[in-house]
Amino acid sequence: MLRRRFVSALTLLLAASCTRDAVHTAAEVDDFGDPIVVKSAPHRVVSLNPATTDLIFALGAGDRLVGRTHWDVYPEAAIKVPDLGSGIRPNVEAVLGAKPDLVILYASKDNRAAASELRAAGVNTLSFKIDHIADFYHAARTIGRLLGDSARGARVADSVERTLKRVRAATQSLEKPTVFWHIWDAPLITIGRGSYMNELIDIAGGVNIYGDMRETSPAVSIEDVLKRNPQYIITGPEGSRKVSKDSRWAEAQAVKAKRILVVDTAIVGRPSVRLGEAAESLARLFHPGKIN
Repeated sequence: MLRRRFVSALTLLLAASCTRDAVHTAAEVDDFGDPIVVKSAPHRVVSLNPATTDLIFALGAGDRLVGRTHWDVYPEAAIKVPDLGSGIRPNVEAVLGAKPDLVILYASKDNRAAASELRAAGVNTLSFKIDHIADFYHAARTIGRLLGDSARGARVADSVERTLKRVRAATQSLEKPTVFWHIWDAPLITIGRGSYMNELIDIAGGVNIYGDMRETSPAVSIEDVLKRNPQYIITGPEGSRKVSKDSRWAEAQAVKAKRILVVDTAIVGRPSVRLGEAAESLARLFHPGKIN
């Protein structure tokens, strides 16, 4: 239901006419601190962030997208949107060539120059740094307002929040296993408390062994992982193969006990509308047979 597209002229007219809903003043800023000033609901949107592309489809506005990154492949309909390349240091000329009336960027320092160039070219540009679950709620409500549908933005955010609360309640009284999240192999990268993935572990009833590190994705050593001795290792399909075949991991108790948990990266890999589903999937892995 969340992914229904606007298919009637009446719906499009209502979205276009909701100018009071879409107007923002310089008092409101994005995650670069730039003012948000959008005077009418946009109809040609470039989203250079997989999380916001997913979100725009959930808001029923996928038909307004005229550009995405090559990583934006969810939902399936996103593949039909023109691929404009990378979302980090994007090709500004290619973006302008799509003639957008709104561009949404990931607010990393690598994208600061692109945001400035797009604004200088007269294109409304909005930058979000969605690293935490609360950031997603904010993005859903803000983008919903900009697209002329505050109510739908709130519904999407509230739906995800309800699912996360339900998962937390289901795992609250269960024993909390310690886990290591294997993100990358060379260098070895994991998840710290600066990431929404750390929040997902907590909601799903686990304990991140690197939750004491404030970074989003810190580099660590195998030796330190072995010392911290997690009960489970979380990783994707390719990561699972690497950990299983790498002799350096042979001494890990989680490897010896065959407690390598393989997650669907399409579900857990973006802080967007599937956050609730991601938490549920982790909870079932941490607590087999105990989560409905």
